[in-house]
Amino acid sequence: MAQSLTGKQVAILVANGFEQVEFTEPKRALEEAGAQVTVISPEHDRVKGWNHTDWGDTFKVDLQVDRAQADDFDALVLPGGVMNPDHMRRLEPVQTFVRAFFEAGKPVAAICHAPWTMIDAGVVKGRKLTSYHTLETDLRNAGADWVNQEVVVDNGLVTSRNPDDLPAFNRKMIEEIAKGRHERQTALTASPRH
Repeated sequence: MAQSLTGKQVAILVANGFEQVEFTEPKRALEEAGAQVTVISPEHDRVKGWNHTDWGDTFKVDLQVDRAQADDFDALVLPGGVMNPDHMRRLEPVQTFVRAFFEAGKPVAAICHAPWTMIDAGVVKGRKLTSYHTLETDLRNAGADWVNQEVVVDNGLVTSRNPDDLPAFNRKMIEEIAKGRHERQTALTASPRH
């Protein structure tokens, strides 16, 4: 990756059942670009991935979400998987943490089913984004402009559909984090939640 993220602090938010490659590949790309990555979760100590059709590996949790502050990070990454966002979307500490990144105009990168969490955080209305195809109706009903593209960038929000899109997702994620805050993102989030 050409751009350097040296000095950038990036949070990756996951619960048990995240799609493993959607965690490991962005994490690797961020670290190779020089970012310091912190794994945040509602789980304590360890979190377990999902590897396509079965349970995957276990990873260390650096910080519980109820103790995490968005102010301590430059960007947020939300991996997908079905169980992961479905569990997190209803948790108030998760909603508060995710919403804080949008309110501050900080880059957010979400792939696959991760936008489910963003719906409950109230941050998709008026946003152009993509996701796993089964979320299209949910996102449209929440006021998002859903499109079927490999990667979509909307004022600091980077979204992709599935693991096949990871190369483009990682590239755009790093570009947006390198750019820093996006004032337009802050303005879009200022409207009342759904």
